[in-house]
Amino acid sequence: MKLENLKPAKGATHNSKRVGRGEGSGKGGTATRGTKGAQSRAGYSHKIGFEGGQMPIQRRLPKFGFKNPTRVEYQAVNVATLQALAEKLAVKAIDPETLIGAGFASKGDLIKILGNGELTAALEVTAHAFSKSAVSKIEAAGGKTTVIE
Repeated sequence: MKLENLKPAKGATHNSKRVGRGEGSGKGGTATRGTKGAQSRAGYSHKIGFEGGQMPIQRRLPKFGFKNPTRVEYQAVNVATLQALAEKLAVKAIDPETLIGAGFASKGDLIKILGNGELTAALEVTAHAFSKSAVSKIEAAGGKTTVIE
């Protein structure tokens, strides 16, 4: 095989449609654009969402929902996860860096500790927010909670 012998696979290429090259070609005159109207003219382009004058879908459908601009999104971590982490890493204190290192949160996430599961280890937990049930379970196990401002 040599460079000069290379060619595309059979059926992979098509001859381009040569329009506007005289009546004898069968594609002269209107050059396959049809007669009259904006689409037959040079330089035609329509707005995004234009449906030929029909009421566009973004105007036919009603506005819906609400996005709260002041919403604070937390990464939830349950006390059961803290228990498993304490057993696995044999630590007495858990902070956001520990959770990020273990893959339960990403850098820059705000972390909220939730009360799902059981906790037996006495842990000092530092996070951005806690649920009431999580605080009660951590303190019942002899631990301490610290909120990051």
